[in-house]
Amino acid sequence: MFHVKHLNKNKMITDIYDVIVVGAGHAGCEAAAASANLGSKTLLVTMNMQTIGQMSCNPAMGGIAKGQIVREIDAMGGYSGIIADRSAIQFKMLNLSKGPAMWSPRTQNDRMLFAEEWRLGLENTPNLDFFQDMVKSLIIKNGKAVGVVTGLGIEIRSKSVVLTNGTFLNGLIHVGDKQLGGGRMGEPRAFGITEQLVSLGFESGRMKTGTPPRVDGRSLDYSKMEEQKGDENPQKFSYLDTPNLTRQLSCHIVYTNETVHDILREGFDRSPMFNGTIQSTGPRYCPSIEDKINRFAERNRHQLFVEPEGWKTVEIYVNGFSSSLPEDVQIKAMRHIPGFENVKVFRPGYAIEYDYFPPTQLYHTLETKLIQNLYFAGQINGTTGYEEAAGQGLIAGINAHNKVHEKGEFILNRDEAYIGVLIDDLITKGTEEPYRMFTSRAEYRLLLRQDNADIRLTEKAFELGLAKEDRLKKVEEKIAKSEELETFLRETSLKPGIINPILETIESSPVDQAYRAAHFLTRPNMNLDKLEAIEAIKEIVSTYSNEVREQAEINIKYKGYIEKEKENVAKLNRLETIKIPEDFDYSKIASLSTEAKQKMAKIKPKTIAQAGRISGVSPADINVLLIYLGR
Repeated sequence: MFHVKHLNKNKMITDIYDVIVVGAGHAGCEAAAASANLGSKTLLVTMNMQTIGQMSCNPAMGGIAKGQIVREIDAMGGYSGIIADRSAIQFKMLNLSKGPAMWSPRTQNDRMLFAEEWRLGLENTPNLDFFQDMVKSLIIKNGKAVGVVTGLGIEIRSKSVVLTNGTFLNGLIHVGDKQLGGGRMGEPRAFGITEQLVSLGFESGRMKTGTPPRVDGRSLDYSKMEEQKGDENPQKFSYLDTPNLTRQLSCHIVYTNETVHDILREGFDRSPMFNGTIQSTGPRYCPSIEDKINRFAERNRHQLFVEPEGWKTVEIYVNGFSSSLPEDVQIKAMRHIPGFENVKVFRPGYAIEYDYFPPTQLYHTLETKLIQNLYFAGQINGTTGYEEAAGQGLIAGINAHNKVHEKGEFILNRDEAYIGVLIDDLITKGTEEPYRMFTSRAEYRLLLRQDNADIRLTEKAFELGLAKEDRLKKVEEKIAKSEELETFLRETSLKPGIINPILETIESSPVDQAYRAAHFLTRPNMNLDKLEAIEAIKEIVSTYSNEVREQAEINIKYKGYIEKEKENVAKLNRLETIKIPEDFDYSKIASLSTEAKQKMAKIKPKTIAQAGRISGVSPADINVLLIYLGR
């Protein structure tokens, strides 16, 4: 309930919400959309209605492993894939020279259009209200989150709260020796929540991230750069009928040089990274330019991507030149990069420090262990990246809805989704540096491909109520058509006189007897496109969509590997079924190592399999635990 009468009189917002989401970045937007679409009365509270869905850093979605997450969000009925498609200015499928487990979709996006599409999408979502104000504290009653208090002193009641504060919690921006309080350049920081949570017993820490300069594209000489066009036949993120990308903008590649590095080094004594001003940990896999030339001193150049910010704007994002050096040093150094000799800077790069809460304080649902009905998602959990944040927001929104409506927990396992890997890594292992998803983090990545996210997850989304029946039917049709095409390829024989000329073109050994078409697909460098040189194959294969063809081909080529991976899943899942009581007292087991006792008591693993993934818990500790549990 509100304590401000005129708000009730004007009926600006409802008395009690099912879910309040704090923050309207990528995590907050997905959390709000999920809970509202499931039927919860939801309020999205943001400090600025004009920055809903803002791309704070690079104007792109997806990439290595991140593209798989966007596809998973889309399959689950989330919005990120749809918004990315509607605002795309370029599409590329990365890692096509590698196996399908590594293929990763990525879009370059129109920054302003992306945020506009998010806002319009949310405004058209039933059950979702908005309120612009800072949240300065939570309302906690009997160990439960029951609302928030805003900067205006307004109390808003709810049955659950999802915190998605991004970099705004006590955010501090660094540009050289200058420090500014803020969550993003030009936007105020949020305060009060960290202090309250720490007083309630939560552990907090500080992390750092950064962003590169934005420059005027009219001041660049692109003739000195290497053009990077999008794919000739661009795909999409969403499995729905989002618009096809009919024209694309190019990115460009350019390199730093020794002169650039020498100028940057001159400013190191004024760098907050090197003079001790910044002491928090930054992202290992997205370091600043000064960090790169310091750590990799043997390299005489580093690659930069010159990325357009949109269809109409001249603003350019200099990907790879993230920096917190003084603005004069940044500009001086950039003017020695080929094509940047006359560069005009819209905004210098900067670093930002912010509060986060080690995610081992959460359950798999992203509910906190200390306060019921309170959920954390996004950078508050120590992650970096829009996609990682959005995936967490989706899961937090689903579980907040389920909790207040007395439904079961919704958890994605490591063999079901990259989102499952992400959350399990966070709550089981924790993180002391900004966590970024990679394909190497997923032990079952051949099962978690970008092409089959709909097959893996749509039925789950349908059972939840996030996916509509038409989406489910579309997936079922894709599965049926893929199986139909596979059957055709496994049953169709190709005689030597027909197939040998094609084998010769790929320098593959000829055959002296007939084999099934599927047999030849397992050969290196062979694919369906090449087999379509055979009229009988083309006549059938050409009637199927590219999506179905890709699915059938992957299933045939990698059948043995896929089956082996499924066997491994089945073996390990036996340990997932062995539950550990939540109040289990590890101190009673003398033969457990001291580290195992401490780590398991803190993290409270729900299963033997999760206990085995905790850093510091050995196989011997797991065997002791199994014996103690009578297994």
